Amino acid sequence: MQADLRPANTTQHFYAPWWLRNAHLQTIFAKYLSPKHKLVTEAEIFTLRDGDHLQLNWSEKLAKTEQRPLVILLHGLAGDINSHYIQGLMAALKQQGLPCVLMHFRGCNGQPNKLARAYHSGDTADLAEVIGMLQQRFPKMPLSAVGFSLGANVLVKYCGEQAEQNPLRAAVAVCPPLSLAACAKRINQGSSKIYQSYLLKRLKAATLQKLASHPKFPLPLTPEQIQGMRSIEEFDEHYTAPIHGFFNAKEYYQRASGMAFLKQIHIPTLIIHAKDDPFLTDAVIPQANELSPFIDYQLCQNGGHVGFVNGRHPLKPQFWLNTRIPAFLLSHLPQ
Repeated sequence: MQADLRPANTTQHFYAPWWLRNAHLQTIFAKYLSPKHKLVTEAEIFTLRDGDHLQLNWSEKLAKTEQRPLVILLHGLAGDINSHYIQGLMAALKQQGLPCVLMHFRGCNGQPNKLARAYHSGDTADLAEVIGMLQQRFPKMPLSAVGFSLGANVLVKYCGEQAEQNPLRAAVAVCPPLSLAACAKRINQGSSKIYQSYLLKRLKAATLQKLASHPKFPLPLTPEQIQGMRSIEEFDEHYTAPIHGFFNAKEYYQRASGMAFLKQIHIPTLIIHAKDDPFLTDAVIPQANELSPFIDYQLCQNGGHVGFVNGRHPLKPQFWLNTRIPAFLLSHLPQ
């Protein structure tokens, strides 16, 4: 275990530029200002123990004897390999010589998964299975992981569950919704409904596609009921919770929220939040006594939701996460 958990050379602060201090602009512009990376990844369909599958996207081919650190990436709700934050970080990690692999959650690669179940914010079993496979396939590669939004909550929960037995060397969680109930209500208020509408549209489309592909699945909803949903909380109440064995959305939110797992984390972990995040509320901001000493918690004044765009000029935007994350990982991984 490394003694210094907060090396000075990785303590980089984010300052929003004069031209992008609005939280909504940070969130939206991060998507549209991001450079279009011409990344070529290798897709692999990984079969899970229960017979279902998910897709892995590799930044490069790796030999079994490879010894460089491998970074596992986890996308957010309704995200995939084309998400701007995944593309940007993959390119940044490549520049640092770090290979990475994106783990799509079930059904997020554009094709319905085989089983009736899908994925959710506390679904750590698939991540554990993928990590176990990576350990066997590349026994000499130190592993670390980075999660965004929903994927960040999954990563925090996984690290807390694993405690001292965590096979990861380091982790980074960007904008994790550590209190899911509060976040579900927040995104259903005011201008944040814009993001809810976008995400809900994608969730509905994926669920309808799955229902059409597997009409005999015991899904708890009809196409008409799915189309009629008006909030993420309603979707979770009538689909996410029952299809994954939770009594209702309240129980799902309570059991899946990452906040309760922070104290058990035993590897160097960077958690990044923005105070002005339009997806989140103050309920996701942990108190000092809720944090493990292994956690480097960074609360920024600005940044929006997975935004953190800076730079002196709008025509030359910079993406702080793509320097902050690799710097943290490199400080905790063998060179």
